[in-house]
Amino acid sequence: MNGTNGNQSGFTDKALVPYPVILAATKGDPDAMKMVLQHFSGYIARLSMRKLYDERGNVYFGVDEDIRERLQAKLMLAVLAFKAE
Repeated sequence: MNGTNGNQSGFTDKALVPYPVILAATKGDPDAMKMVLQHFSGYIARLSMRKLYDERGNVYFGVDEDIRERLQAKLMLAVLAFKAE
């Protein structure tokens, strides 16, 4: 194993959240928590996509901000509850 999590060598910095960042986030460091949220922002945005309608009834897809904020809160609670040994 080369530590790239199956990704090409050019993407190693985005493959995983570094362990020191995770450890700091579990202790409540706001900067580390921001890095964890930023790492998962694309996934959270994808999960938050909903079918929306404009005033003329046209359909388009957009991020539901309420769902996005709920998912971010769940992730923060999970990180704070994580026991790193």
